[in-house]
Amino acid sequence: MRVEQLGDGDPSVAVVAAIHGDEPCGVHAVERLLADAPAVREPVKLVVANERALDAGVRYVDADLNRSFGEDVPEDAHERVLAERMADEIRGCTVLAVHSTQSHAAPFAISSGVDAPVPALVPALSVDALVDTGDFGAGRLFATEADILEVEAGLQGSETAAENAVELVREFLAATGVLADSDEPAPGREVPVFEMGESIQKPPAETYEVFAENFQEVTEGDTYAAADGEPLVADEAFWPVLLSPYGYAHQFGYRGEPAGVLQSSEDGANSTSVSSLSSAQ
Repeated sequence: MRVEQLGDGDPSVAVVAAIHGDEPCGVHAVERLLADAPAVREPVKLVVANERALDAGVRYVDADLNRSFGEDVPEDAHERVLAERMADEIRGCTVLAVHSTQSHAAPFAISSGVDAPVPALVPALSVDALVDTGDFGAGRLFATEADILEVEAGLQGSETAAENAVELVREFLAATGVLADSDEPAPGREVPVFEMGESIQKPPAETYEVFAENFQEVTEGDTYAAADGEPLVADEAFWPVLLSPYGYAHQFGYRGEPAGVLQSSEDGANSTSVSSLSSAQ
């Protein structure tokens, strides 16, 4: 694990990259930030998490790092040891963890609940939506003693995801008051929130296709995917979340439900004091 820092003092803000070794976009953002060395008002910690998996170009070595912040991973697993070190590094921090995905080309955010500081931070980011996963998935980074917000910067391995990651990290650092050159408030955004529900299982097949768009309603009777060319039809309406043909081995993704909209105050992202979570129409 590589840990760098901009600014002097004990950071209360951190950026984490390469939790998964096959998602290098966050590392690109960290390297760009270090190369640019922008003036900062507050110190920020920059963590490149799973260097061993990153060097090998694999998701993980022994276990998924984003499922290793708990007791259900062998004690001698590389990621179990790494998770313990990481938890110490980010304890007490407000953290942006940068990922990439196979499900959606545009950036979106992921949280576990919508408690502070999530409502203030998300509208400051260039994201299509916020996915509230609730308690889904034991041992995730959300289990640490830190305020965690994850972002999916774009399609895995793409140059666009790498450039999106740079923008997202700078927006996050502006919203948390780290960057010294962020006096001008960013325009407020309205970000729809989706609660993640049941998984959408794949039938056994050799090839899969997905026709639905993430965060866009699939109505009853719509063909949302196919397995070996056979159409799969929705038996009830749902909003796809993390839907892709090959992102997961045994499922397409998840059924989502709209839960509201996060909106920053008129003062802009840097001074958001009141964000609203209102019913989606």
